[in-house]
Amino acid sequence: MKYAGIDLAWKGETNPSAIAVGNLKNNEILLEDIHPQIFGLNPILEFLKAQENLQGITVDASLKIPNKTGYRKSETDLNKVYRNKWAGCYPTNQNLYPNAFSVRLSERLEEEGFKYGTEPKWQMECYPHASLIEIFGLTRRLVYKKGKVGEKIAGQVKLAELLLSLQESQVLKLIIPNELTHFFDFKAIQQLKGQSLKSNEDALDAVVCLYTAALFANKHAGNIYGDLEEGFVWVPDNVL
Repeated sequence: MKYAGIDLAWKGETNPSAIAVGNLKNNEILLEDIHPQIFGLNPILEFLKAQENLQGITVDASLKIPNKTGYRKSETDLNKVYRNKWAGCYPTNQNLYPNAFSVRLSERLEEEGFKYGTEPKWQMECYPHASLIEIFGLTRRLVYKKGKVGEKIAGQVKLAELLLSLQESQVLKLIIPNELTHFFDFKAIQQLKGQSLKSNEDALDAVVCLYTAALFANKHAGNIYGDLEEGFVWVPDNVL
């Protein structure tokens, strides 16, 4: 079966999102494609609809935002665990994000048969910072999104190193074909700057979302933060 991970831009009509797609067979997820820059709701849906046997989609975004103000329950629950690990969530609500791009995507995915959090075809939310902490047994958030350029490059190299180590996982191997190895190449990352650096970051985040989807599909142990009605995030347990 095929799965997708999406690093979704909040303003997805004007800012790029990234999508990673892979085929899950037993305890291996074969990375088949990474689309690092895709703009707009319809292009995202067209890309997903072109994937045969797509079974599940994880999205780094709030797919349900029922609250007008404050934090969602999932964010409050996550913050109790991850705030002291430098991985707390920002609030999402209707006042901050009216007519949210992420919610519109979720509604369109529902129309395509991907039910929120329920089988057989499903969509759900992913929080890469928490996934990375648990998958790799980190003590705190991996810093690769903020800071000076040199700090972001160093963090992204570390993220690529961690993802490459999944090629040896006894729980779920990440298989990376030669044509996609440049996203994980240390020397290539060190030469990036500006939008190219951000684009590669988005691509790696999409891979984290995809790997989380594959773990969920394989019934790997994990924890749910939030609930089905108001929105939830599933965070997997360690795999190494």
